[in-house]
Amino acid sequence: NVRLAVGFTTPELLNILIILIILNILPITNYQSRINHHIPAMKKILAATSVSLLLGAVAVVTLPSCFQSQAHELAYRHILSSGDTLKVDQTGDNSFRVRVVPPGSTEYKNYFYLAEPTPPARRSNANFAFNDKTETLSFYDSFGDLVLEEDIRTLTKGEDMGKDTWIVTQSFKTVDGDHQYGLGQHQDGNLDVTGQTKRLTQLNSQISMPMIISNQRYGILWNNNGLTEFNPTSEFLALTPIEEANAKTVDVNATSTTGNVVDRRTEGHFEGYLVITNPGKYGLMLDVQKTMTSKLHLKIDGQDVYYGNNIWLPPTASVVTELGEGTHKVEFFGVKGDNPRLYYRALDGSTTFSSPVSQGIDYTVFIGDADAVVSEMRRLTGEVPMLPKWALGYVHCRERYVSQNDLLANATEFRQRGIPVDVIVQDWQWWGRNGWNAMVFDSETYPDPKAMADSLHSMDMRAMLSVWAKVDRNSEFGGEMAQSGHYIPQTDWVDFFNEDASEAYWQKYRQNLVSTGIDSWWQDATEPENDDLRDRMINNGSESGNVYRNVFPIVVNDRVYKGLRQERPNQRPLILTRSAAPGVQRYGVFNWSGDVGNDYSTLKTQIIGGLGLMATGQPWWTYDAGGFFRPYDQYTSEEYQQRMLRWIQNSVFLPMMRVHGYMSMTEPWRYSPETYDAFVESIRQRYALVPYLYTEAVKVSRENGTMMRPLIFDFPKDEKALEQETQYMLGKNLLVCPVVDAAQTMDIYLPQNQKGWYDIFTGKFYEGGNSMQFALSKDNVPVFAKAGSIVPMSVVKETVRAVKDLDDCPVLLKVYPGADAAYSLYADDGYTEEYRNGAWAVTPIRWNDSKRTLSFDKVEGDYGNYAKEFVIELPDGTKKEVSYNGQPQSVAL
Repeated sequence: NVRLAVGFTTPELLNILIILIILNILPITNYQSRINHHIPAMKKILAATSVSLLLGAVAVVTLPSCFQSQAHELAYRHILSSGDTLKVDQTGDNSFRVRVVPPGSTEYKNYFYLAEPTPPARRSNANFAFNDKTETLSFYDSFGDLVLEEDIRTLTKGEDMGKDTWIVTQSFKTVDGDHQYGLGQHQDGNLDVTGQTKRLTQLNSQISMPMIISNQRYGILWNNNGLTEFNPTSEFLALTPIEEANAKTVDVNATSTTGNVVDRRTEGHFEGYLVITNPGKYGLMLDVQKTMTSKLHLKIDGQDVYYGNNIWLPPTASVVTELGEGTHKVEFFGVKGDNPRLYYRALDGSTTFSSPVSQGIDYTVFIGDADAVVSEMRRLTGEVPMLPKWALGYVHCRERYVSQNDLLANATEFRQRGIPVDVIVQDWQWWGRNGWNAMVFDSETYPDPKAMADSLHSMDMRAMLSVWAKVDRNSEFGGEMAQSGHYIPQTDWVDFFNEDASEAYWQKYRQNLVSTGIDSWWQDATEPENDDLRDRMINNGSESGNVYRNVFPIVVNDRVYKGLRQERPNQRPLILTRSAAPGVQRYGVFNWSGDVGNDYSTLKTQIIGGLGLMATGQPWWTYDAGGFFRPYDQYTSEEYQQRMLRWIQNSVFLPMMRVHGYMSMTEPWRYSPETYDAFVESIRQRYALVPYLYTEAVKVSRENGTMMRPLIFDFPKDEKALEQETQYMLGKNLLVCPVVDAAQTMDIYLPQNQKGWYDIFTGKFYEGGNSMQFALSKDNVPVFAKAGSIVPMSVVKETVRAVKDLDDCPVLLKVYPGADAAYSLYADDGYTEEYRNGAWAVTPIRWNDSKRTLSFDKVEGDYGNYAKEFVIELPDGTKKEVSYNGQPQSVAL
């Protein structure tokens, strides 16, 4: 059995065999005269030993070789029969980086990994084996169980922008019951990506992350900065346009990189016939071969297979479906001018990553459950800095405030109405006549940006400003950048791969924007929009944009984050950005899902997309609550407002609660009285959750945790849980069940928590491992607490203004009995870096279920302003008020 060899190299095993031979022979030769009468028995023992040694030697020669080494050491190097060099490094406790390097190739720049990651805590028990016959690797967990096996790999010479490159493919064998999650945020509504064919590019509303995690206890990070294909196929059906006299033409208001535009589109109808000889499950990828599109409607044999409709959509969509033997009629309804292809691939039990531009195969495999994979991934690519506490309050945004007075008038009304809010956002076009993102406020509409920020601060509110990674070439600053060669050619995007260009951008940013006192930054369109790195030379023409096509969000946010840390060393930066790549989490960025519609189908897709992004180790995500593109009658349409409220109610339980809307005034008082009341109640629900949210957010930074958790994190063996597309855990205690349609009831599955679940709004108890039809409330979305958990909340007062006011309120400890429970409530000032100097406190809280007592242990840390007043509440309504002085005490309920 190959596991017997795990942990030893071939030379080590041969040494052991030699030592055993010596130990068996020496006693006979040295002491033969003294034990002559025992020789027959000794010979039998020696004969048996010799046979076992021979079998061992045969095993060493014939079985795959196995290796293990200390972290950061080269674990294995081997010249393959192809002449390529296989290199394996143990990169952490349970991770290995694998590279297959062709002769003469040179590595591209690293953007994913830190130069010096934090050393692992211990030597790994995970191992790998190399098979000399197939020249493939297998990976084993700490129990010696096989977790993942390589399959076919290919490296083919290619050319990119006149330079040599390699087209590489690496396949892995998968087993029945393998559920894979990740690949980032996509708009095709699939949480489980097993078997899907996807093209990973950065686009408005699509965040591509070449990483998956599996319920089979592994994760794979494909280390390529450019385009990546997941389960690619060369088989496709080209669809033919069908001319229709009654094709509809529509004018649509849309945003663009030059401002608001009217986009005219004519519907297109396309057909083709797909012949299937091997029936079964197929991964399909629809590709209209454009940068962006607006409609993707696929039918096979008259049945809907996929439907997406929005002003902006990625040009590809993926789905897995069953296809029988025979000829299938394929219809596609899109936009006139599309050139649609339907790629198809029979599911064959393999998982494949491929890149057309590389210098060899490069991937990292992680062994362990979802939390372990994410933790190790962040240790290698960057851990998450602490959020400012106010980021967890209500963030109010609209497209857009048109002046300084407009913004301040609305901020003042929030305060006058007593509606909690922490951040108010100035969207684009504050630059006015100066030119797109000219880094200068329009002096007519924003005469004193510093006074604007100061006014917000006086109201205990913070400002966020939308800033782009592009600058109008015709602006004064743009002219300077153009003259210096600081643009990506034929675009208005700043070439952040050029350090001089990046520095020039930041210096203008620092001088004109950071100096105003604005608190947080919205780095928009960091894909860059329209895939504008494709087929362009960057960094003064020295490098191909194809090589770094997917890492533009890293170089933009790297420069802004580091600049903010230098400029304001004692403040925690907050950056909202529209794209991501592995490693961008080290800049503490929030992602949001881009310019999306407002219908229920889109709402559902956003939740699924966010969970897909969380599965790749990114910590913070949100969407435009209410939808970005909204109907013209949004202020009078009861149907839309009911739908808008579901977006808002769901956002209460996202890492960031943020409302936004295109050409909209999104303040609660713009809508009907009933909508106003429900809108404000959702905001208050959010503020009640802040003590729990902040502690869970701190765990992301201190423990490499995940706040918004796809169910694979907590229930990897619960097949029914893994089927849920939109349900997720918020922290480890709360199960969130988003409402994504207009129905009055919804199907809910409560995962296999042995002690059951409690509805946090009614206190009603439910058994775990059961599905049910749940009657919906119009006031909130269903949320359940695990029996055997403690959830700290705030006793929200009518006068609550902002997050920091919660520090003066008693903490409501919601205790959900059924099992013993523990929770460590975290506190610091929420804003500065003083926690690094010990200015933090943790209050350990324990529930003894059999004795019905809640105990407080001694407070930890040096921060004195920890919570001292508590209200303890059980689901049956039992309450007790408690004062706490930081010393151990117990309370009986």
